[in-house]
Amino acid sequence: MPKIAIDPAANPRCYQAMPRPRKSRQKPDAPLTLLSALHIGASSVSMMVAERNPDGSLVPLDFLEQPAPIARDIFRLGSVSQATTERVVSIIKGYQKSLAELGLDPHNVTRAATTNILSEASNHETVMNRVRIACGLRVAIIDDGEMTRLIYLKTRRRLHDLPALRQNTTLVVHVGPGNTRALLFRDGLITRYTSYRMGTHRTREAVEGSHAEGPAMLRVIREHVSGNLAQIRFDFSDVTINGLILIGDEIQSVAARLTQNQAMCPVRILRQFTTETSMLSDVESVKRFQLDYQTAEALVPALEINLAIAESLKLPEVHIPSTEYEQGLLHDLLLSRDLTGNFAEEVIRSARILAERYQSDPSHGEHVAALCERFFDELTALHQLTPHDALLLQVAAILHEVGTYISPRAHHKHSEYIILNSEIFGLDRLDVTLVSLIARYHRHSGPRLEHPSYSALTTDDRIRVAKLAAILRVADALERTHAQRVSQIEIRRDAGKLRLRLPSIADAAVERLAMASKADLFEQVFGLSVVIDEDN
Repeated sequence: MPKIAIDPAANPRCYQAMPRPRKSRQKPDAPLTLLSALHIGASSVSMMVAERNPDGSLVPLDFLEQPAPIARDIFRLGSVSQATTERVVSIIKGYQKSLAELGLDPHNVTRAATTNILSEASNHETVMNRVRIACGLRVAIIDDGEMTRLIYLKTRRRLHDLPALRQNTTLVVHVGPGNTRALLFRDGLITRYTSYRMGTHRTREAVEGSHAEGPAMLRVIREHVSGNLAQIRFDFSDVTINGLILIGDEIQSVAARLTQNQAMCPVRILRQFTTETSMLSDVESVKRFQLDYQTAEALVPALEINLAIAESLKLPEVHIPSTEYEQGLLHDLLLSRDLTGNFAEEVIRSARILAERYQSDPSHGEHVAALCERFFDELTALHQLTPHDALLLQVAAILHEVGTYISPRAHHKHSEYIILNSEIFGLDRLDVTLVSLIARYHRHSGPRLEHPSYSALTTDDRIRVAKLAAILRVADALERTHAQRVSQIEIRRDAGKLRLRLPSIADAAVERLAMASKADLFEQVFGLSVVIDEDN
């Protein structure tokens, strides 16, 4: 594979070639499966080309990164300047030429994404449209759900490398450009996810007007983030944290100096390093740490925020991945959408935690979810939905009655509100919206265009909601008693009917009555009336 030609001397982080395998892991006569990922980040635009192995793993082949002051513009001006927008376009066009040299379609990047703080720019649609028109690329903003998936992937690798942390209670903190996210792992499983409006570039712009320097600047930063620090202390005051993993572009860029290639960094070393770095100018930081200027600008806030979190939790040491943050993010962007297995279990676990918080009947929710799974699997040819849709249905089934926490009356609407305003690990905002609507339509009225959240969806997504809500209503009708009576179901389609036989139920009068009021949506969507047959 030819090497991409670019001068790394122009900027130390501008280009890094990834080590290439001497031989492809595929058969010699098999074509390479090459993937590409583009990320318009907070302070740079980067791209990676990787080879996918037959087992699904990725081998990074080439990596490019060039600085662009996107976060600085957003938090200083409230928008991305025209000059920065054109710089982004110019960088991407350069990358596209490199893709063409490799024989790849420059307009068909596997994943093209932007930092989620772009959504805070008043002109974010203008920026994305400019990239689409000038470069022929559709770029999607990474939202909270995607970001948690990326953090999950990075953390999973870290826990694999540190078995001791996998067996304890570990907090993973990602201090990003605009927000900080915290994932609590117990025995390698996620038990809590929180986020805070506190980030490196956001903080940098907020405190810059103080004109403080050195330790005085650190005190200003600490004061500025004090409210969020207090919230973090409160949120995790009920657990004993054994390990803290710090993730983020800036802190990982200096990880080698902090850890000296060890597994951990004592907090006293982090404190000393933070104080020393605060006395450097941005230019001195660029030269000493081989950074671009945008990363150097946010380095001191990043160090102080991470230090403050470690000190607030009274931990003696922290763990900082020594891998390049941006390279890891691009690698994970190519994997994030395909997460299954353990990741789906983490999503379900998060839904269960939310259901418990709102005192929803766990036995009922789990049983409805099990019935939904059975219907989804049996009727695959009918609904033609995806495994991800199956996951959303499971989450909606677990959460469909959380609204009773507010009031049993109209609890389906309360469920929609609670879910819509909650965070569910691994689900993006569209996913959460779909789950909230599926849960809402488990009773009473089905989907209507006068419902704002539903009408705001695309036609395809409205169809997904209708199909999944129809299945949920049928499953919920079979659990009308909240007593888990239905343990066996025989399902068959026959002459415009979906016929159900319940061998374990001697008298299904209650279930038939419930089905009469709930199966209407199923018939409207799939054209099949639902009939519960007598058990002869």
